[in-house]
Amino acid sequence: MSFNKKDLISVKDLSASDINYFIETAKEFKKISLKDIKKVPTLRGKTVVNIFYEPSTRTRSSFEIAQKRLSADSLSISIAQSSVTKGESLKDTILNLEAMKPDAFVLRHSESGAAHFVSKLTDASVINAGDGINEHPTQCLLDIMTVIEEKKDVGSLKVAIIGDIYHSRVARSDIYGFSKLGAEVYLYAPHSLLPRLIELKNVKIAKNMEEAVKGADVIIMLRIQKERASYYFIPSIEEYRNFFQLTPELLSKASKRVMVLHPGPVNRDVEIAGSIINGGRTHIFKQVENGVAVRMACLYILLGYLKNK
Repeated sequence: MSFNKKDLISVKDLSASDINYFIETAKEFKKISLKDIKKVPTLRGKTVVNIFYEPSTRTRSSFEIAQKRLSADSLSISIAQSSVTKGESLKDTILNLEAMKPDAFVLRHSESGAAHFVSKLTDASVINAGDGINEHPTQCLLDIMTVIEEKKDVGSLKVAIIGDIYHSRVARSDIYGFSKLGAEVYLYAPHSLLPRLIELKNVKIAKNMEEAVKGADVIIMLRIQKERASYYFIPSIEEYRNFFQLTPELLSKASKRVMVLHPGPVNRDVEIAGSIINGGRTHIFKQVENGVAVRMACLYILLGYLKNK
């Protein structure tokens, strides 16, 4: 198998075979993280620039670790200490960095479409690490990998995605990814936090929490995104908690071997009861672990494409 694009911008653009190729490659790279010496010379001599216009812990750290484990040279730009604070545009920032001949950019930006825009400015590979409320493809891939490790076949599963779907780039990527692999996807959120158009045949809108979680094999909980003014879309946090929190009682209605995922950061006792996390009933840390392997795979596949072009 192979991947014939230089960039990873959107899950919407991936085929089911593309998704499986990324995940099978990630499984091989995960073995490296389990060794005493967690390093291979695979990308020695390659340079990757990480540009995060928004705060990040898991995504940024896992990309940096992935680059180090592949022996790539990496540079992380601190936006607060860059020329962006002096008014430099995204285009000029990329063009100046492009002049230094990097092999890849990892970009997180508050504007939807930013990664696609950058991909047209540079011959380097561009990996979308989250663009506005649009997509977060590597998070989707690690979510699917986490599920496949436990469930083997995604195609027969019921996947519930619950919470602030409108502002969630993770939700959009997961909707595309899981539905492309044949899963039945149920969405539940306040009406004000549901996207207007969802035109995928195996995606359904649940009427309530019970319908969303009943018999679910996978439940993906999403936080209210205060940085995107989500609080203005709901009457109050208390009311949201009463109607949209995943509780132990609701969880008991799901499949006996249900997997609970969350892209983080988690607002405990808002979208998910703290007792569910404390009781070890989530796969949150497994998602974080798989994030490194998935991002190693993405760098390897994309930079391999450029090398063989």
